[in-house]
Amino acid sequence: GDRSGGSPGLRMQTFTESAHEFRVLVDACATGHFLPVPDRPFVTVVPGNAVSWHVVLPTRRHPGSTFALSIRAEDVWSNPSGKVTGPFHLAATGAITGLPSVIDWPPGDEFLRIEGLSCPAEGVVAVRLLSLDGQLLTTSNPLVVEAGVPETFWGDLHGQSGETVGINTIEEYFSFARDRAFLDVTSHQANDFQINDQFWQRINDVAATFNEDGRFVTFPGYEWSGNTSMGGDHNVFFRHEGRAIRRSSHALLHERAGLSSDVNTSSELFEALRDEDCVVFAHIGGRPADIAAADGGALRTAVEIHSNWGTFEWLMAESFALGYRHGLVCNSDVHKGRPGASHPGASEFGAYGGLTCFLADHLNRDGIFRSLRRRHHYGTTGCRLHMEVRVMLDEPASRFDTDPRLGPVEPCPAVTLLMGDIASTARTVARLHLDVATHSPILRIDILNGASVVASLPGYRSDATDTRLRVLFHGAEYRGRGRQTRWRGRARFDESVIRSFSTVCAWNHERPLHRHGKSDVVFDVLTTGNFVGFDAGLESWSGHLALDAGHVDIAMPLQDIGEEPLVVDAGGLERHVSLTRLPEDLTVTRMTETLDVALHDDGDNPLWIRVTTEDGHRAWSSPVYLFRQAGP
Repeated sequence: GDRSGGSPGLRMQTFTESAHEFRVLVDACATGHFLPVPDRPFVTVVPGNAVSWHVVLPTRRHPGSTFALSIRAEDVWSNPSGKVTGPFHLAATGAITGLPSVIDWPPGDEFLRIEGLSCPAEGVVAVRLLSLDGQLLTTSNPLVVEAGVPETFWGDLHGQSGETVGINTIEEYFSFARDRAFLDVTSHQANDFQINDQFWQRINDVAATFNEDGRFVTFPGYEWSGNTSMGGDHNVFFRHEGRAIRRSSHALLHERAGLSSDVNTSSELFEALRDEDCVVFAHIGGRPADIAAADGGALRTAVEIHSNWGTFEWLMAESFALGYRHGLVCNSDVHKGRPGASHPGASEFGAYGGLTCFLADHLNRDGIFRSLRRRHHYGTTGCRLHMEVRVMLDEPASRFDTDPRLGPVEPCPAVTLLMGDIASTARTVARLHLDVATHSPILRIDILNGASVVASLPGYRSDATDTRLRVLFHGAEYRGRGRQTRWRGRARFDESVIRSFSTVCAWNHERPLHRHGKSDVVFDVLTTGNFVGFDAGLESWSGHLALDAGHVDIAMPLQDIGEEPLVVDAGGLERHVSLTRLPEDLTVTRMTETLDVALHDDGDNPLWIRVTTEDGHRAWSSPVYLFRQAGP
């Protein structure tokens, strides 16, 4: 604003908004009772200049099947920006039929979609975007072309718009998900205690309008927003429109007609939804889910382990301990109008929004619901990587289409199990096969049985000549609202000079994380269950590191730090600092491995993997649940 008269001005938000209102309340009668002025003035918050690019391909398709390539430019806060001047070059690694070599960019457009592409043969392809003078702007995610397997589709099923505690309209929400984030699947998840009957009908109507088989799948739904002591936040997704909403309360609603239909606890919710054609997720938000409060049975198919709120891998460990057989999902829980491409901005949110990849035979509601109920999906912290996990056995296992702990179910024999499958076996060892293709070099793949890492596969080999140090700050204070941990301090090298420096997952550009002088790094960053940090390329691997981060004070010789992460505990919830010695350049973006995993005699063996890439993204597979006893 105009600061010439002494006003400090208004700090603009980091996210675009079609109608940012200035809300004015007036005490017209000097009673201390302020009323809002109608017809509030508003401004449109627009994006800045484009500074980065995203080229998005599907992740797995069959040879000959058609697909689209999508492109968007973004400003410094990851808002799609139409401030772009073309034309541009496209270059494929691998054969893509129908891909133009040069594209124009329509003035003012924030995205571009190229239809009718296909790949004639199996393999891995990607597309590079270049300026006319040959400068590489970005490279797409990998597309794996393979016959005889389910195709994959990307979704972000958790967010809300300005009718409740978000921004923009619900129509703009769905439009962004489809046209700018390039999602295949989404849903709208407003807090139930803000949804009146009229808005519930509108949620259903808009979801039906945007749903298009083969192009964009939407589900009507809502967030059941009970307090943690009542079971905590859960997402409800209906396969079809027209179903009744069962709220946790009417806390912010003036209408009271539907009070009798409220269900105040998660156990009451599950009972009310028992005969509905729906699925439920548990998530960690403002009212963290307590999954121990009630067994969701066949309704609760997954837990959300990553969103703008942070990373919550511990929720899977809690699920295992309780004997549940959940899949895992990652979503954004976006309140800033950007489902599927949700930058956290400059507020207290600390992580980029997540994505879930569904293995499905068809892109329609039935296909995605089948994927959800079979747990055939994996989640990421926002990247689009390819992940395949199979468990193979020497003799047929008994695979169950539904969880046998919930009631009798007829098994079918299977020697190969997909992520999310449930099976019993007499074998003591299972062979796990994984295939991962990534957009950024692979740092590490961990194989887990339940909450325990049973093997780690690095994407590199460190040696005595490596002089890159990665420092990461992890974790949170506790599970509830206000869980952010602040890491503030300095890292100093007493004998070595920093010759190169880069940040890792430093989404908030206004928080200091930079090199200071020749041998120091200063930082003031937040974590909310995720991690943030830096890479320092040193001239020599000699001398000591001194790091004071408030929660920890580290002093050690650099020679004590190797390729296995050195972890220094800092209390809190999975709060720690990790130190790792890395090569200067990582190059591996495809890993295919097969290894044997010993099975426990008692209880479940949830076999799953965790992928970490050099740029700080992570991905997790839904577990394969194997058990060795005769019964469930």
